[in-house]
Order: sequence, then C-alpha cells, then structure tokens
Amino acid sequence: MIKMFIRVILVLIFAANCLPALSQVKCAFDVKGKVIDQESQEPVEGAYIWIKELEKGAVTNHNGNFHFRDICEGHYELNVEILGYASKNIQLNVHENVNMTIRLESKDYLIDGVEIVGHKDAVNTLNSITHLGKDLLDENRGGNLGETLKALPGVTTFTTGANISKPVIHGMHSNRIMILNNEVRQEGQQWGGEHAPEVDPFMAEDISVIKGAETVRFGSEAMGGVILVTPPKLPVAAGTSGTATLVGGSNGWNGAAAFSFEGGLKDLEGFGYRIQASSRIGGNIKSPAYYQDNTGMKELNFSGAVGYNSKKLGMELFYSRFATTIGILSDSHTGNSSDLEELIANGRPFSNPDFTYHIENPRQEVTHQLLKAKGHYHLNNDGVINLTYAFQQNNRQEFDIRRGELNDRAALDLELFTNTLDINYEHPSSKNWNGSIGISALQQANNNIPGTGVTPLIPNYDMVNLGAFMIEKYTKGPLELEGGARFDYRYVDAARYNQGELDEQDFTFQNFTAFLGAGYSLNKNWLLTTNLGSAWRPPNINEQFSQGLHHGAAAVEIGDPNLVSEQALKWVNTVNYSSEKLNAELTGYYHKINNYIYLNPTGEEYVSLRGTFNVFEYLQTDAGFWGIDLTTDYTILPSLEWFIKGSLIRAKNLTDQNYLPFIPTDRLETGLVYQADKIGKLELSHLSVAKQRREPDVDLAPAPPGYNLWTARISRDLLVKEKSSLKGSLGITNIFNTEYKDYMNRFRYFTHEMGRNFTLRLKYEF
Repeated sequence: MIKMFIRVILVLIFAANCLPALSQVKCAFDVKGKVIDQESQEPVEGAYIWIKELEKGAVTNHNGNFHFRDICEGHYELNVEILGYASKNIQLNVHENVNMTIRLESKDYLIDGVEIVGHKDAVNTLNSITHLGKDLLDENRGGNLGETLKALPGVTTFTTGANISKPVIHGMHSNRIMILNNEVRQEGQQWGGEHAPEVDPFMAEDISVIKGAETVRFGSEAMGGVILVTPPKLPVAAGTSGTATLVGGSNGWNGAAAFSFEGGLKDLEGFGYRIQASSRIGGNIKSPAYYQDNTGMKELNFSGAVGYNSKKLGMELFYSRFATTIGILSDSHTGNSSDLEELIANGRPFSNPDFTYHIENPRQEVTHQLLKAKGHYHLNNDGVINLTYAFQQNNRQEFDIRRGELNDRAALDLELFTNTLDINYEHPSSKNWNGSIGISALQQANNNIPGTGVTPLIPNYDMVNLGAFMIEKYTKGPLELEGGARFDYRYVDAARYNQGELDEQDFTFQNFTAFLGAGYSLNKNWLLTTNLGSAWRPPNINEQFSQGLHHGAAAVEIGDPNLVSEQALKWVNTVNYSSEKLNAELTGYYHKINNYIYLNPTGEEYVSLRGTFNVFEYLQTDAGFWGIDLTTDYTILPSLEWFIKGSLIRAKNLTDQNYLPFIPTDRLETGLVYQADKIGKLELSHLSVAKQRREPDVDLAPAPPGYNLWTARISRDLLVKEKSSLKGSLGITNIFNTEYKDYMNRFRYFTHEMGRNFTLRLKYEF
C-alpha cells in the first residue's frame, strides 16, 4: 500500500510539472480562481465576479470556484462583490492562463436603509481543513454523522455493529475528537466507543474537519482534531424558503425524511427564523448471506432558531432535540464461555432471523437536548466581542437481556447536565496582525438514575473546567504565521460504591499548551502549510472508574484511578497544488502521545447470569502515530474528472515496541465523475482497504482480510423553476454484494458488514 501511495504521488508531481499552456492563441486564455473568507479560509459561494472591460461575469460555486474561458491577452480590472463582504478590485494581467485565490474581508452592509452586520463565525487556523459542502452533504444524506464523514480523506469510523459509528481522525476518536454542533462543544456520554454522537447531519449546510491538534483554540478534547457541524446562516431579509428531503435504502429497508423552513420579517429587517425536523427508521441490516438480528433503529430530531442582526449587535437563540433508539446485535450477547468461543470461531451468527423493524433488548435509548444563546457586539474600534452560553441535557439508557420484569428496566441509566460559557474578543486588524483572546468555562454533573438493579458502570461525578487562550496571526504577502497559547484547569469529584462501601475521590488536572503554524504561497499553483502544536487530555471518568459490563459494547471494562493526563505533540504538514486541470493535496503528520490511554483486550472472559463477555482493561503507554492523507481531482475532459482519495496510518506502542488495537488500515479510493446537462452527474468509484497487519499481541481473533468495494451513483436536476427545484439521485454501494469484515468494527468477531444497498434521494427546494 505504501508503494502504491508513492507511485501515485510521483505520477501527480510529474503531471503537475508537465502541464503546458493549453494554447498560444491570444484569445484562448482561461481565467479561473477561488474566492475564500479571509478569516476562516472557507470558500465563499455566490460571489459575483465581473471583468469590466469585457462585460463578462461569473458566480462562484459551492467550492468558491469561478472560471472564464477564451479571454484575450491584455490588462483588465476584475471586480468581486457579495453581500456581507467588502468589494474588491484586482488588476488582471492576462498573458497566459491565470489561476488565482481571492480573499474577502467581512463588512457591514445595508438592506432597505437598515445596516446589517456581515459577521462570520470563523475558525481562523492554518491547520489542515477539509469540507463537506452543501452538494456533497446532499449526496450523503440519510446516514449518521460518522458514516457521512467517511467521504473525506483521512476520516474513517470506529463502529459497533451496523448503526453505531464514531468519526476517527488520524487514528483518534471519542474523547480525543471535539465536535462543535452549531458552535457548541457536544457533551454527551461520548467516552463510549459505541456511543455515537447525538448530532443530526440533516441540520448542517457544511461539515468541516480540522485534522491538527486544536487544544489551544477549543480545549483538551481537541487533541486529535475538530469536527464543525454548521447550519445555514439565518435569513436577514423578508421572504421565506425551505427544503424537503426524502431518502430510502434497500438494505434494512431504511428511510429518512427531513424538512426545514426559514424566513424573515418585512417590518423588522435583520430578524430571521428557522425550524427543522428529521426522522430516520430502519430494520434488520442484511449481510450478503444473512440478516443481522436486532439491528434496527429509530430516530426523531427537531431544531429551531431565531436571530437578529444590526450594525453593532447580533443575537441568536437555538434549540435542538435528538432522540434515537438503536438495536444491538443480539448474537453479541452469548450464554456461556463455550458459546462465545464457538461464535468467534464461526465468524458469523448462528441465528438466521427474518427481516423486522422490531427492536428488542439489548438496545440503547438516547435523548440529547441543546439550548444555545449567542451574541456578538462590534465595538467602535472595529473589535468584536463574542459570547456563547449553552445548556445540554443528555439521557442515556442501555437495556440488557434480563429475566422477568427486569427486562423492561434499563441496566445503565445516565443523566448528564452540562453548562458552557465562551467569551472571546477579536481585536481590530492592525497592519498585518489579527487575533483573539478568550476564556471558557464548563460545569458538568453526571448522575446514575437509581433503580437499575445493576452496579453502575461509571460513578456519579461533578466536573469544572476553566480555560484561557490567546491567538495571533500575521499576514504579509504570500506568508502567513499563526501562534497561540492556552492554560486549562480541571477539577473532578467522583463518588461510587466499591464492594459495598462508598468511595469518594477528587482529582485536579492543569496544563499549558501552545502551537505555531505557517503558510506560504510559492506561486499561483503551490501552497505550503505547517502546524506544530502541543496538546493534553486528562483521563476520562470511564477510563478511571469503569467496573463492569458495558452493555452496548457487549464487553466488561476495567478502569484505573491512577491514570495520569496524556501529553502530546502533533506536527502536520500540507502541500496544495492547484492548476487548470489538477488539484491535489498531500498531508503528512506525526503525533507523539505520552501516557496514551487505550482499551486493551485481556484475552479473559467474564461469565455471569446475563452471559459471557470479553474483558477489556484501560492501560497507559507512550505511543507514536504517523500517516499520510492524499486527495486529488484531475480534469481529463471538460465533462470528465478522475479523483483519488487515500490515507495510511501507522501507530505503535513505544514502551513495549508492539502495536496498538483498533488503528485504521490503509485505504485508497479512486473514481470517475462525468457531468453532462442532459444526463446529470455520473460517478463510479472503487475502494480498496488493506488488511491490518500491525496487530496487538492480544486480540480475540486475527484481523480480517482486506476488501474491495465498488460504488455507483447518478444524480441530476429533475425540475428547475424560478423559485423552486427538485433534485434526485440513485446510488448503489457494495455493487457486487461482497462479504467482508472491517477491522474497525468492534463486532467483527461476530458478524460481517452490510451487503449491497440501493439508495434513492430526493430534495425539493422552494
């Protein structure tokens, strides 16, 4: 796999340096470029580009790109305009094909005589960022957050069966990845490997992934990366619009529906509102040869927001509710030790169930509520004060197979309350400098609801976390420099019963982190970025105190109160190349983590009245991670593109000089995309996943073989009117119904992955 990556990279470098000018004819030049936000570096969609002398115009697409063809040699004035940004005039000299990047600065603007602020919430970082924009999200609607993000290079999933998946960035997941749900750090029971994020992807217009260590900006849970789930901005003018989406899948006969409606008021410019709802349902998942028993799911979500923006002041109130019921593969709970050994040896369930939507025990029922109040104020010196308060309530119930009336009683019943407050000040740009300072506070209380009849897996606890940070950025010509520092303090007070006696313990953690990043544009084609950052993470409560059966994972987990904080250093380097035909990005990284905490299979089994389960324990070691992500798009013809997305990662226990469990294997995806007005968009792709040959010394079964999957999709506009449109797509995953197992699935010991699946998507915009 490494040799394959090296060959691909050499081919791309050769192609990049051998692309000649397409034409020497004086009126056959191309002028193309990308418009991005100066703060966030995100693409700006809908910007109007005008060449004054030629009276030609173009509008940027969802990636911020524009393209003029057949431009004559000469000198021109290029004008860029979009609501919410300062217009920009650029002197354009055309003597060859031109490819440029245009950075726009946010600015106040006017609507019907009322000044509205062009405020844009930004993540101002030189770390590697990848995006799932509106179009790509539409092509992947209907899945959970983890499955949706698999479309990005360097992002995989850590799964527990068919319906539970957690995003993995460069080998990190769970409490090492921070999820910002509409700018609020998601606080559920995310410590569990089978606790999927309580986030509705239907709510998002853009999902971004930051792959570097971002603990300075966001706190300790961002040591592995950050996922930003961003809904559309609220309207600021009168009028209404909305969307309706339907998704249906053949495997599990799953379906999803979503609706959103938004608008503004004619008599109150700057006021906007939105309501949104979605629902998903699915039955037993089918592997190529059999149904997986009790793998159905149900989900019902709602969100609403209101906001007001004026020249100086912006305010927003947001509420969301996420509720799901997830069935856990029934065969993962076995009756005795010999049954478990036979099941693992068989490699698939012994049962042969029929299809059903009915969900029995074991199952999870999770409800998550979020309330956010946010405001920003523009000072007279052009500085901005931002304040965000959020309250979250998370209720998690896990039901085991139990006798009699206990079967209807949750075996794990947790209630988590979280309050967060973030205040930051963005100082006015001074010459080449801009930056911010801020403070954050988190208060959390976790309670076990009495009456389960089972010793709680984790204790009751209270936690307080305080942090303060400062970040500065310097920009001059092709050079950008960025640096920052942060101090965090955390206090945890935990209480549990241990062998019948009350055990109370409290812990204090504190740490200083810093980072330094740089970006340099060598020329119009090449951009280099680098980021070196320190990070830390105190042990989570489950890593310290787990003491029994974790029902959703079908495993016994043993914690260690003596664990200490992880200390890490991550260095990320990215090379971007952009030309008329080729766009490529290559990212390499090294991540050293001292005191790395991991869940390791002991090889032992635990036998109880509820069954026989594998035993895992939390251990600590020094670990090293390094890897490469690659993504390319090459235009073969104006209507035909070839893409490559790949990643490889290596991770090692540096103390014992052996390998760590549950590290993603090498992946390489390549495909063709054909677009034509009459046909629409056709895609055909092939995914190759290698076998994990760097296995830990102890595991319940050998790593499964590698596999190859083919996917196809067609999408097109079905109806386009002045104020409405209907889009549709039909996709097929696992075309050849390949039977395979994924190393990153905790249930790979018991079952195979999903077989062939047809997915139909319809989206109506009005």
